[in-house]
Amino acid sequence: MLPTYLSRRLFGLLAAAGLAAATMGAAHAQKTIEMRYGHMNPPNSAAGQQAQWLAEEIGKRTNGQVKVTVYPSSQLGKLQELAEAVSTGTIALSHNTAAGIGSLHEPFAALDTPYLYRDVDHLMKVMDVGSPVMKKLNEGLVKDAGVRVLYAYYFGTRHLTTNKAVKQPGDLAGLKIRAIPFPIYMTTVEAMGAVPVPVDWSEVPTALATGKVNGQENPVNVVLSSKLYETQSHLMQTGHIMNAQVIVINEKAWQNLTPAQRDQLSAAAAEVRRKATEMVRSQEASETEELKKNKMIIVGPAEGLNLVAFRTNVRKAVDQKFGAKYGEMYKAIEAVR
Repeated sequence: MLPTYLSRRLFGLLAAAGLAAATMGAAHAQKTIEMRYGHMNPPNSAAGQQAQWLAEEIGKRTNGQVKVTVYPSSQLGKLQELAEAVSTGTIALSHNTAAGIGSLHEPFAALDTPYLYRDVDHLMKVMDVGSPVMKKLNEGLVKDAGVRVLYAYYFGTRHLTTNKAVKQPGDLAGLKIRAIPFPIYMTTVEAMGAVPVPVDWSEVPTALATGKVNGQENPVNVVLSSKLYETQSHLMQTGHIMNAQVIVINEKAWQNLTPAQRDQLSAAAAEVRRKATEMVRSQEASETEELKKNKMIIVGPAEGLNLVAFRTNVRKAVDQKFGAKYGEMYKAIEAVR
C-alpha cells in the first residue's frame, strides 16, 4: 500500500493526464477539415448552384468541422483534369458526366448511353447510390481510382443547338458539332449525322464564336446560363441523352472522416440531390421559354423534327460499338423499377 502523499501525487498525475488526453481529443474532434470542390460550370448554373448548396449544407450539418470551398468555371482544371485531380487527391470533390467518370472506371460511361431511360424517375432510381447498378459501379470506382460517388442529381436532357434548323440526321451532314471528349458522346454526335469535334467545356463559347464548331449539345439550363443563344440561333429538342451529374469524393478524404461526419456528408448529399433535381425538373419549361425570349428558335416534333430517325440512327450506332461491352449493364438498368 502506497503512503498517503504518494497516493495523492499519483492520483494527481493520472487526473492531469486524463484531462490532457480529453483536451487533445476534443481539439482533434473540433479540428476543421478543409476540402476543395472544383468544377467546370459557371456559379449561376444549376451545377454551380448545387455545388455551393453542398458546401453550405456540409458546413451546417458538421457544425463547421468540415469546410468545403467551391472553385467553379474550370479554375482548378478542365473536365478530364478535374476527374483525375479527385483520383489523385489534389482536390477532394468534383462533378462530371457519367462518361467523364468512365475515364476513371470505364463501365460508368454506360450510364450516359443515349435513349436509355424510360423517364427522369427511372434515371434517378438507377443513379441512386443505393441502387444495385450504382453499388456495383461504385465498388469498381473505389478500387480502380480511389474515388467514390457521393450522389447524383438530374442534370437535364440534352438537346442540339446550331445556327440553322435541323429536322433529320441528313441536315447535319458536314456540320462540326462539339462533343464531350469521351467515346460515347463522340459516337452519339456522329450517329446524329454530324462531324464530332472534341472540345473541353471551358473552350466551347470561344469555339462557337470563332466557328471552330458549328454547334453543340446540352440541357436548356446550360444553354441559358452560359448564354449560348448569343452564338446559336436554333435549339433542336432531340432529347438524345438524359443526364445525371455525378458528384464524386476522393476515397482517402472520405475515409479520413469520422463515421459521424460521413453520415453528415451523406445526409447533406441526399438533401442537395433532392433540391437540385427538383429545381432542374421544374425549370426546364420556363428556361425553354426564356431562350425563346432571347430570340432562339425551338425546333421540336411540332416543327417537323424527326425524332424517330435520330433515335434509330443513334441506337444502332451505339449498339454496334458498345452493345457487347455494356449489354449486361443495360439489362440491369432496364430491370430497375
